[in-house]
Amino acid sequence: MGPLLYQAIEAAIEAGQAILKIYKTDFTVAHKPDQSPLTLADSESHRIIVGQLETTDFPILSEEGRQLPYKKRQAWNTFWLLDPLDGTKEFVKRNGEFTVNIALITDGKPVMGVIYVPVADVLYFGTLQNGAHKMTTAANRLVALLSPEEDKHQRISELCAAAERLPLPSPERFTVVGSRSHSTPDVDAIVEKLKKRHGDVDLIPAGSSLKICMVAEGRAQLYPRTGPTMEWDTAAGQAIAEAAGAQMVVFDSGEPMRYNKENLLNPWFIVKARGIDFEV
Repeated sequence: MGPLLYQAIEAAIEAGQAILKIYKTDFTVAHKPDQSPLTLADSESHRIIVGQLETTDFPILSEEGRQLPYKKRQAWNTFWLLDPLDGTKEFVKRNGEFTVNIALITDGKPVMGVIYVPVADVLYFGTLQNGAHKMTTAANRLVALLSPEEDKHQRISELCAAAERLPLPSPERFTVVGSRSHSTPDVDAIVEKLKKRHGDVDLIPAGSSLKICMVAEGRAQLYPRTGPTMEWDTAAGQAIAEAAGAQMVVFDSGEPMRYNKENLLNPWFIVKARGIDFEV
């Protein structure tokens, strides 16, 4: 899996750097049929990532190629699932809280995740075999660390050694992360419930898949999502969170999240840091 992980990291960073160039311009915003925003950065990132990953043995399902019928993809055992620009609303607002998400799915489960934060130049990546990691100044370090002669297994070993292993130490106060653009009364009710158990509770708003990364990293203990998301929004984050020892489960059943469903809409879910016992 090392070569595939390295290829996904290269694709995410290259796409992220292209997104940054557009981010610094006076870009225009179009809208999809569901009225969600769409920019040149979405399509350019999609083009770059697909160009990198179509050389592998696995098919690709992307937010920007969502029209692919279930009849065709239901036979897929392993495939790439990607969101070329997660958090387009945050991109348009220019608050920096958007990401590039790439996941590898096998038997309905995310087994590899790569998330790149272009504005911060921060890379998250994880597999159950290698654990979860965070690398700062990732674009520059990727070039500086590696020699062209090294094979991709060796490159992943070097990246893991140079990155921080997740989770990192957690804050003393119980911390919940919530959606910056999609807050709901249900999350407020969960925070009130947690206050009865833990006393003061911090609620931090964030955009895109950064919320899942914050739990994987240890900056938050809980991320409840009681609003709509799609499979490509969460798959990479779930792989990283689980590699860090966290759990990502369906809100009311506690079952693991599944992927490549006929309907690509996710159920409500909760991301819980290791050792956190929380039931709805």
